[in-house]
Amino acid sequence: MAEQIRSLEELSAAAAGMATAPAPVAKPREPERDSLGRSYATGKRKNAVARVWIKPGSGKVMVNGKAMDVYFARPVLQMILRQPFSVAGVTGQFDVHATVAGGGLSGQAGAVKHGVSKALQLYDPSLRPALKAAGFLTRDSRVVERKKYGKRKARRSFQFSKR
Repeated sequence: MAEQIRSLEELSAAAAGMATAPAPVAKPREPERDSLGRSYATGKRKNAVARVWIKPGSGKVMVNGKAMDVYFARPVLQMILRQPFSVAGVTGQFDVHATVAGGGLSGQAGAVKHGVSKALQLYDPSLRPALKAAGFLTRDSRVVERKKYGKRKARRSFQFSKR
């Protein structure tokens, strides 16, 4: 049972005793790799979900069995996929194998980017501050709003006719 403090001296003594207690030390993060030396992460964006494996290599990116420049033909989407590597400063050092499903190409590119970022920080925890500062580890939760009854789209009303 806890003791009751009856005077100011007892209170200051109790506070001094609590102040000398050692502060908990945060242990450093350990790299998470499987038996093949890969790190795995799941990335999500809009309705797209990407499963991403990274391992040390020459910078080859395969998405659903195709090269990145074949699957994501638009240069903007390829740039989105390269962003985590350039921010972390490890361009061309990792091979990526990703399977992605759902959504459109833009959402899929964002999902692969999110998965690559998470896998990089799991492979090498020292890359986490740079990726976190760039906002790549945060899941972008924006999704398409559902259509409501009595409306033409989610918010758009039917055209009004006075006569």
